Amino acid sequence: MSDINHALPRQVADAYVDDLIALDPITGTYLGVKESSSRLPDTSPSGQEALAGLQRATLARLDEAERRPGADTGIERRCARLLRERLTAELAVHEAQEGLRAVSNIHSPVHSIREVFTVTPAETEEDWAAIAGRLRAVPAALAGYRESLALGLERKLYGGPRPTATFVGQLTEWADPHGTGRGWFEDFAADGPEKLRAELDEAARGATAALVELRDWMRDVYAAAVAGAPDTVGRERYARWARYFNGTDLDLDEAYAYGWAEYHRILGEMRTEAERILPGAATPWVALAHLDEHGRHIEGVDEVREWLQGLMDRAVSELDGTHFELAEPVKRVESCIAPPGSAAAPYYTNPSEDFSRPGRTWLPTMGLTRFPVYDLVSTWYHEGVPGHHLQLAQWTYVAKDLSRYQATVGGVSANMEGWALYAERLMDELGFLTDPEERLGYLDAQMMRAARVIVDIGMHLGLEIPADSPFRPGERWTPDLAQEFFGAHSSRPADFVESELTRYLSMPAQAIGYKLGERAWLLGREKARERHGEAFDAKAWHMAALSQGSLGLDDLVDELSQL
Repeated sequence: MSDINHALPRQVADAYVDDLIALDPITGTYLGVKESSSRLPDTSPSGQEALAGLQRATLARLDEAERRPGADTGIERRCARLLRERLTAELAVHEAQEGLRAVSNIHSPVHSIREVFTVTPAETEEDWAAIAGRLRAVPAALAGYRESLALGLERKLYGGPRPTATFVGQLTEWADPHGTGRGWFEDFAADGPEKLRAELDEAARGATAALVELRDWMRDVYAAAVAGAPDTVGRERYARWARYFNGTDLDLDEAYAYGWAEYHRILGEMRTEAERILPGAATPWVALAHLDEHGRHIEGVDEVREWLQGLMDRAVSELDGTHFELAEPVKRVESCIAPPGSAAAPYYTNPSEDFSRPGRTWLPTMGLTRFPVYDLVSTWYHEGVPGHHLQLAQWTYVAKDLSRYQATVGGVSANMEGWALYAERLMDELGFLTDPEERLGYLDAQMMRAARVIVDIGMHLGLEIPADSPFRPGERWTPDLAQEFFGAHSSRPADFVESELTRYLSMPAQAIGYKLGERAWLLGREKARERHGEAFDAKAWHMAALSQGSLGLDDLVDELSQL
């Protein structure tokens, strides 16, 4: 920080990461900062304002940095553009007081608090001593979150009733779902060393007691207060969140129309593929239901974890040297089972900055022990290789050539989810999805992402369903219609569909970034191919694209076109 007054944009960005870690030790843990392991962030209104203060101060420093000699080089320019766009979008969300109604089934301070324990180092006695400290910090962190929500109630800033009800159920699941006197924190602490047993057990009981206290307040006070509030957010709030998650000011009506265009295109492909599996099937989802009963399956939770590990290992082996050039640390990725009480969707966690903790994919089992192969293959191409893992691990690997900010906390959701969806399509293009079951599963996943654009924008903006829709033409979207449509156009079970719709209600505009981000990646590749002609080298382009760090969709196509 001593040279910050003479810094260029990348130095300003990296100083911001240092200061952010001091305020948010959860971010520090994901980056592999050992000193963060015993702490949790201040989730109260004052903690939120402290973060906003850091963002404002960083933008002021960036103004100065961009005027210095050397700030106009490509690498400095890209970093400055990302930093300004991200901090401006984050401040817009803060100033609209969205943090005072952050209730979700997947993305809230409480979810972050619980999930960070799954990536906190837990190898040594020293590690577990830090975990005990973090467990003791849980009550204050949950109290700060409750203080934020209570202030939101005072200001009539309400979280949605449906996400609230789901969240209460999750808190119950994490606290003591079976009446055994042991919640998620106690089960987690049970793996600690005997020397710290009393300390860990006491800290875990305190964390669970705080969880129960929050659950009771959410159920008895908050849920009653928000009853009757809308679950949808309207155009103004939606546009703000669209900028936050996509890094661009979207034309929402154009994006909605694009979602429908993709729906019709994918449906045609699905019908062709379904005919190969179950001739005469009334819809592709009848064929998928047939696969649920008669298709290839993996039996057992341990077995599916090992099978997914093998799938990723084979992808690394077959792609490296042919379609990508992978550094040794990037080749390591672990398959894991998500902890009980997680949302229904699989997810990925980044490697630490030094790769001591590898990238990991997580499968929520939802109590199941039998897993259809068609539903797994393209999903793990998305979450693992060549999807999230290759992009985010490569950012980590080249961070020294970018900035720490670009490679880590500056990530734009639509860039990352767009790459992962592009990765699924790439595997289809490269011939990895010729098996009819696996390809129909891939198309089903593509349809889910198109349906997300339709229902997410449609229900939050209350748009009309077009006349050429086979579903309720002329009616206006509501959450109930969205759930009906999504369920009719997905192979996923009812509990998954319900979890997904609740996610869209509580994270408006995040789910549209998959398809819109994929479109940006495809357009950037097309323009680069046009620019190079027959000299276009897809492998070189992919590695250059994966090594430029994060960008919002405003900038992504331009930068990809120049590679």
